[in-house]
Amino acid sequence: MADTDVPLRPRQPRKKGLTRRQKRSLSRGIQYVVFVVAVVAFAVAADWDQLANQFAQGDIAKEMFPDVITLALKNTVLYTLSGFAVGLVLGMVVALMRLSSVGPYRWVAGIYIEIFRGLPALLIFIFIGVAVPLAFPGTEIPGGTYGKVALALGLVAAAYMAETIRAGIQAVPKGQMEAARSLGFSPARAMISIIIPQAFRIILPPLTNELVLLFKDSSLVLFLGVTLEERELSKFGRDLASQTANSTPILVAGLCYLLVTIPLGFVVRRMEAKAQEAVK
Repeated sequence: MADTDVPLRPRQPRKKGLTRRQKRSLSRGIQYVVFVVAVVAFAVAADWDQLANQFAQGDIAKEMFPDVITLALKNTVLYTLSGFAVGLVLGMVVALMRLSSVGPYRWVAGIYIEIFRGLPALLIFIFIGVAVPLAFPGTEIPGGTYGKVALALGLVAAAYMAETIRAGIQAVPKGQMEAARSLGFSPARAMISIIIPQAFRIILPPLTNELVLLFKDSSLVLFLGVTLEERELSKFGRDLASQTANSTPILVAGLCYLLVTIPLGFVVRRMEAKAQEAVK
């Protein structure tokens, strides 16, 4: 053998171990086991008799019907839809001001968005119910309690909707405006006829999410002082819980919220999936 020849090293045996896929499967299996153990431990430790006695009294739940649907749920839906309508209109105006080439418009819109996004919705309701009558004696908001709720919810929602609408308008390709202008459209007509409809197709899922949030925020109506006929779900459930010294009405009210929010959440997911398919 020549001096330059290098002797071949014996092949080292490959170390045995888990592959990356096997590690992921093992990790997932451990998580499932931990979850099952936690659920079983909770089920064993919980005092189901006490929970049933406090939250699942059938006779109390039966007494809530049909008023919980025909009165409380109806008012909640009306409050939500009216607040959403006010918020959508006001949000559109604020979004266009935010995109305006006029400086004062942009400044006013920016200040409004920062203030009403930063303040808790509870303070807005108190402001509408207390501060406005003190600042303007003798002034009545049209619609009574429904008008106050629509204004309070609308002011809160508009701050979020304005940013959503602005983002949707900016997401529309600039060529759409240029094409409309080349066809003789004025800037305002192009915005209304071409840009805004396309923007709304983009922002429909987040707007529906905002509707779900407003549906829950409608529970703050109690701070405006409502009559028995103007109660929404949360107020209705709390009143009956106080009368019966039992929490079953609160559970029933919560289930009524889910009757609306779960279908709306499903609609949002479907719209988001369709939007992603359209992009692909």
